[in-house]
Amino acid sequence: MTTIAAGDRDAPVFAPGADWDEAQAILLAAALSDGLPAVVPTEARLAAMLAGRDPAESSGFMPPLFGDLTAEAIAYCCVLAGCRPAEFPVVREAAIACLAPEFNLLGIQTTTGTPTAAALVHGPAVAALEMNAGTNCLGPGNRANACIGRALRLVLTNIGGARPLIGDMATMGQPAKYGLGFAEGAHPLIPPLHVRRGLDAATSAVTAIGLSGTVEVLPEAGAATPEAVLRPALAAMRGAREAASGGRRRDPGEQFLLIPAEMADVVAKGGWTLDQATEFLWRESGPDWPIARAPADIHVILTGGAGVKMTCLVPWGGGTWCVTRALPDK
Repeated sequence: MTTIAAGDRDAPVFAPGADWDEAQAILLAAALSDGLPAVVPTEARLAAMLAGRDPAESSGFMPPLFGDLTAEAIAYCCVLAGCRPAEFPVVREAAIACLAPEFNLLGIQTTTGTPTAAALVHGPAVAALEMNAGTNCLGPGNRANACIGRALRLVLTNIGGARPLIGDMATMGQPAKYGLGFAEGAHPLIPPLHVRRGLDAATSAVTAIGLSGTVEVLPEAGAATPEAVLRPALAAMRGAREAASGGRRRDPGEQFLLIPAEMADVVAKGGWTLDQATEFLWRESGPDWPIARAPADIHVILTGGAGVKMTCLVPWGGGTWCVTRALPDK
């Protein structure tokens, strides 16, 4: 057995045919696993994940313990999580996005609150990687969604050093800290988020989101008008913000509303544009404590399957802004 550098410790690389149970025990003892069974990292699996990249290529240093975000260390986490080599660029770009100052990764990693980083994938990569932007898009059942989300979380833990009682001081945490990866769908009303942020529609991209949890939202009875769709979402955003503020008035940030096609159809049939929808949410939240800095900071994402249920992603109250990065062509 050999080792590679992974954050604040050496990570074991196992020989082919290593005993599975023994490997799991070693990974758990080294605090390199999230508690779920992990794919055993071998030289062959690491080499396949790296796909000829320089193992020592660094993308920066990740808080809170400022481990070196090398290609090899990222590949190690991708192997553990069960990723395929084609998913490596998504995980790496999402991890780099987390290093942007506005994402506030140090705060997310060390707070006693619940936040974590989620990876939202846009563009042609969604189909190419066979990601799920339909029914149960935030839940189990799709390998790519699950493995990408898990790999990003393992990067935050193993390279960043956000381990419980060391860097991660979460009082309770949340299920998404095992990993959350999902994909954006398509609807005429809602241009993809990466396009709204200046990238070409033909470009694949990933957005890192700092979130504290999710809230299910139902439209008002009948769901016949744009207002009937959007008012309950506003109530969820406002309530989550107030509940997590500890009586303090925090600066307005951003919001995420995940909406399925049926609800997007209602908004579109009502004659509204996406800008009108976000303007309504922002205006109706009131001038004293708006739910977001501006209407453009209310990000409506088309995703999910049949039905009327929507989801608000609760942004971390400590302050974070999502970051979008284009995926490399290869």
